[in-house]
Amino acid sequence: MCAGGRVVNYLKAMLADRRNDVLFVGYQAKGTPGRDILTYGPRGGWVELDGKRYEIRARVHQVGGYSAHAGQSDLVRFVRGIEPPPSEIRIVHGDAGAKELLKRQFHSVGLKGIMIPGLA
Repeated sequence: MCAGGRVVNYLKAMLADRRNDVLFVGYQAKGTPGRDILTYGPRGGWVELDGKRYEIRARVHQVGGYSAHAGQSDLVRFVRGIEPPPSEIRIVHGDAGAKELLKRQFHSVGLKGIMIPGLA
């Protein structure tokens, strides 16, 4: 998500240089610097890091298919294998639509107590 740690220092030092490339392999949540870099970088925009604006001149790329997280069917299969089944599951990661879809998939296999904090 590019919101903390060493990656922030690398981005501050390298985003403005056209010779550099930024490659995203994982999901970048809405409202994070990583999502902003993906959204505004290809248009010559800027990103705020530690309260300061940094121009994005580096090329920005995203590779799909290499998620650091299990897919929805894998998550449903994993949870179904838990004995006894969990009485409560909170879905906290992902876009609203993806979270709602995962909730419906859990319900379709009989799992109850599925919550999405922050959504009605």
